[in-house]
Amino acid sequence: MDPPPNVKYGPLASRYVHGIYIPSALLLLGTSLINYRWLPYAVGIAALLGGFKVLVRDQPRKILKPTIFQDFELKEKTILSHNVAIYRFALPRPSDILGLPIGQHMSIAASIDGKEVVRSYTPISSDENPGYFDLLIKSYEKGNISKHMAGLQVGQTLKVRGPKGNMVYTPNMCKSIGMIAGGTGITPMLQIIRAIVRGRPRNGGTDTTQVSLVFANVNHDDILLKEDLDQLIKEDDGIKVHYVLNNPPEGWTGSKGFVTEDIIKEHVPAPASDMKLLLCGPPPMISAMKKASQAIGYDKANVVSKLPDQVFCF
Repeated sequence: MDPPPNVKYGPLASRYVHGIYIPSALLLLGTSLINYRWLPYAVGIAALLGGFKVLVRDQPRKILKPTIFQDFELKEKTILSHNVAIYRFALPRPSDILGLPIGQHMSIAASIDGKEVVRSYTPISSDENPGYFDLLIKSYEKGNISKHMAGLQVGQTLKVRGPKGNMVYTPNMCKSIGMIAGGTGITPMLQIIRAIVRGRPRNGGTDTTQVSLVFANVNHDDILLKEDLDQLIKEDDGIKVHYVLNNPPEGWTGSKGFVTEDIIKEHVPAPASDMKLLLCGPPPMISAMKKASQAIGYDKANVVSKLPDQVFCF
């Protein structure tokens, strides 16, 4: 999904034409008609007001409110499969950002059968993408919000509140991160991985965190954002991904079945004081991963995960 055309944000953007260029031209024209000797002063005033307007107008505004649901309009819907789509919602201004810290998520609300239903989702976009946010959602036949989203049409709105969550990623918060994700549980993992890659020394940052992701799905077609993950692996040798499928196709080179203790031992950093293990996926899978990780030496996962925890469950 490509961002809106650059003309919306460039020097010919309508907000500059109508908010700066035309008023400045009228000011200069009026000044020259009254007394041309005042023209240099008028130029200075126009430049100051124009510069002030640009600085104030283009400063990113953090739009999310933690206690208030706000409506955001669906601008684009990209179908990835029969039950998976990326939904792009517009923010009020092209320069606006959600203000969502890396590792946190949002609440989405909808009225279903007369009741308000609330679920948590992590965008696959970030504050590096002003003007919009993207949600990757897989719809389920018995799902509430996911089924509601599948029926959402361009032009309709979605209620969103946030940020929420106890994870806030910061560069080099630990030496290595192990991740185990299932299905749409990949979204917070991808958010963190992309932040790490953006913060690499080659990109002007200082982040040297090593990441090892185990990504489990039922079928090959269920692997969400595989092209994005494979591209990240090619670009960054500090990112490793191991795929696990219940029903692998012929020639499959990943693991088969469920994520086991042996798979964790082989593909996830060993327990240590300078590492974290992040878990996100369906509740039965997370329950099994908590038991498996504890059995091989990781700290016991708390009922509610906190940032200092070695094992963190989204």
